[in-house]
Amino acid sequence: MLNKLNYWENKLKISIVLPAKNESGAIGETVSKILQLDIIDEIIVINDGSTDNTKNIAEQAGAKVISHPYSKGNGAAIKTGARNATGDIIVFMDADGQHDPNDIEKLIEKIEQGYDLVVGARQKGSQASLGRGIANSLYNNIATYMTEHKVEDLTSGFRAVRAEKFREFIYLLPNGFSYPTTSTMAFFRAGYSVTYVPIHAAKRIGTSHIKPFKDGMRFFIIIFKIATLFSPLKMFIPIAVMLFIMATAWYGYTLYEYHRFTNMSALLYTGSVMIFLMGLISEQITALMYKEK
Repeated sequence: MLNKLNYWENKLKISIVLPAKNESGAIGETVSKILQLDIIDEIIVINDGSTDNTKNIAEQAGAKVISHPYSKGNGAAIKTGARNATGDIIVFMDADGQHDPNDIEKLIEKIEQGYDLVVGARQKGSQASLGRGIANSLYNNIATYMTEHKVEDLTSGFRAVRAEKFREFIYLLPNGFSYPTTSTMAFFRAGYSVTYVPIHAAKRIGTSHIKPFKDGMRFFIIIFKIATLFSPLKMFIPIAVMLFIMATAWYGYTLYEYHRFTNMSALLYTGSVMIFLMGLISEQITALMYKEK
């Protein structure tokens, strides 16, 4: 169990940030359960343009509520929460009942051990649908390849971070749902310590704000974001090598059959070089993004 006395002695404050949009069905119970943990210093609910009674219910339950005048997105709510949290440690979690507040201590315990980012990794049976489970598995595998560290759950929104380090990357975070991906890869790139704690995510209360068809392109973009946030060369080099091999194979064929160098070979060779150079430039830009101020 978490050494609560240690936190009081070191005066570390813990803030909980709950982004919420039309979560009146779950927000009250979620806040009440969190308040039962005597290690929490503040609970901040970011009311992201809700049209229901989310704000009043959260306040009545005992949370501090900051409201957006209109819906700006999950990532924007996270950024608002991070800017307003006064804790040394910030725990981000969903307000829809998926995350068990009793797991908060598990995340904080890892922070106490020296980690900078601790992610609640959803176990089998926690995914909302088969499609999302397959997509998350794909993201995890790509991120593992890019970082050369085992990534157990790239997109989980249940996480604890050291506040000052998380704020270093606020400018990188998108306003939409892919903030977990961005923040995780940023921590890896900066050389901060990242670990995972197994959790079970329950079925959410209310209706999900994710639209599979509408958000399909967004998930596709996440894959490229994973690469560009960590090491673009790891994505561009395999493509460049593949084009180079295709160009060489086609050149060998046309030289044997027609005794000439074709425009297709020239195009493939040129594409290979251009993609490699794009990766090289992107790598330098990424390095500058993470350069210490």
